[in-house]
Amino acid sequence: MQRIANLLVIKNGKVLLLKKPRRGWYVAPGGKMEAGESVYEAAIREFKEETNAEPLDTHVKGIYTMMIEDEGEVVDEWMLFTFVAHDLNGTPFVETREGILEWHPIESLATLPMAEGDRTNLMFAVSKPGVQYGTFHYTMEFELLKEMIQTSTEEVNRQYGQ
Repeated sequence: MQRIANLLVIKNGKVLLLKKPRRGWYVAPGGKMEAGESVYEAAIREFKEETNAEPLDTHVKGIYTMMIEDEGEVVDEWMLFTFVAHDLNGTPFVETREGILEWHPIESLATLPMAEGDRTNLMFAVSKPGVQYGTFHYTMEFELLKEMIQTSTEEVNRQYGQ
């Protein structure tokens, strides 16, 4: 199973997103984990490679299973680990072989073109406590068929002294 780690930097009310040339969709910088690498190490490495900047105060916000279906049959499956950082060192590239890096207001996550599962994932990452878990089912053309979302209660309970 393929493992992907991505990392969203939130700074001054904006998020750093990568606009991919293939579909014109926005994503958090990230990519495939390497053998023997932790998800945390992969998120940091991929972010540095794609942005030329170092994320600060990085922590996990989501763990997801992505399923691609064709006529009701699962044809591909991978895990996505989403991290958030609240600052960075360095100046991000403007453009890389992966796409164009742009700062966008947090609110734009609701309307920018992106996979609908990514929208669910990133909007949770910028606005809710705890960690989100989920499974997203897509067609071969990345049309969302179904999503099942769970949120950890540990962080929420801790806020209320439970």
